[in-house]
Amino acid sequence: MKRIYVLDTNVLLTDYKSIYGYENNDIIIPLKVLEEIDKHKKRHDGVGANARGIIRILDGLRANGNLHKGIRLRKKLGIVSVKGFDSKLFPPDLDRNDPDNQIICTALTEKEGTKRKIIVVSRDINMRVKCDSLGVLCEDFSSEKVVQDTSQLYTGFTLHLVDDQVIDHFYAGEDVYLEEEEVKLSPQQFIMLVSNQNEKKTALAKFIDYNSPIRKVNDYQKKGIWGLRPRNKEQQFALDMLMDENVDIVTIIGKAGSGKSLMAIASGLEQVIETGLYKKMVVSRPVEPMGKDIGFLPGTMEEKMRPWLMPIQDNLEFLMNGQHENMEHLFEDKTIEIEALTYIRGRSISKAFIIIDEAQNLTIHELKTIITRVGEGSKVVLTGDIEQIDNVYIDSTTNGLSYAIEKFKTHDLSGHITLQKGERSKIATLAAKIL
Repeated sequence: MKRIYVLDTNVLLTDYKSIYGYENNDIIIPLKVLEEIDKHKKRHDGVGANARGIIRILDGLRANGNLHKGIRLRKKLGIVSVKGFDSKLFPPDLDRNDPDNQIICTALTEKEGTKRKIIVVSRDINMRVKCDSLGVLCEDFSSEKVVQDTSQLYTGFTLHLVDDQVIDHFYAGEDVYLEEEEVKLSPQQFIMLVSNQNEKKTALAKFIDYNSPIRKVNDYQKKGIWGLRPRNKEQQFALDMLMDENVDIVTIIGKAGSGKSLMAIASGLEQVIETGLYKKMVVSRPVEPMGKDIGFLPGTMEEKMRPWLMPIQDNLEFLMNGQHENMEHLFEDKTIEIEALTYIRGRSISKAFIIIDEAQNLTIHELKTIITRVGEGSKVVLTGDIEQIDNVYIDSTTNGLSYAIEKFKTHDLSGHITLQKGERSKIATLAAKIL
């Protein structure tokens, strides 16, 4: 028997095409959901785009019938309808003015008149708990999960057991190839070769493809990058990618204090000012919620964005040894540009080292908007901590940064590394671990 799915507001604001994902089952959109969606349609971010998208779809369907009675989405798909609720069925212990409760009551109303399974779909944990308490079936919306949980997310690094002689040949500068039958690797993936005779005998390498020999990881321990030296192997891998002109898209995730933003900025300064590989460094991060009007702050766009970019400022000040005049000069002559993601649509940013910090707060739509703005000769670096997400419409498996990591991992123009250790201070490392 076909099921009936009642969609919560957060489902449609996460993916407005979600109504097409339930095969031949029917969809109910509560009237309260339409009212809530209407409040978001003027936003200039992914949430606003989804709000406008579902409104356009429903308006288009109206030409084929009546939304109250129900309209078939298309061949081999179910019927979508918009329904209200019977106030007589409202659970007495719940607040009648609460939108979530009205959506639940819509499901209870539909359940009253049918033997079919009624399932509420919501990304709100408490909403699912309340549904279960009232005997209403409920499930999470998971079609956008790029992986089922973060433990499956690509890390950009692996261990590989080899014969003793392979490591000797590698250190001797001889070509060493890896076979696909013996180890599955992605382009630009880092490897620690471990001797199967002596586990303490190791070598760090970078895999390009199966037709190319693995190469040594660039060691910036002695000369450093803009005075910055790696403190662990993951940071060494990150700097290797950041300084590799053949890697156009770099993703770095790690907990607070792991050095992801600092390394990205140091690499940008090195390649813009010292080597001249790029003409400028463009820095931004999502204003949460992304796209929210920042006009309430006085001054130019740069001045309005400055409070949101203070962590970037702190890293710049550290790398510039506190020389404020030199730092301000870099902003004045546009060597470093602050970009509001709200206004990035329509731009084509060429010959630039682009850093998007806190990218875990981006939706897939917002991420696509940013990356498609990258012009010829530019490099884009996405950094963030997928365990610290402020955007209520995404989580650690549905955010844009996680999507970028998984979707780009098979392409040779991109690279990723997950930073494991905090290096900011002993206090920061301990706090990240125990709090």
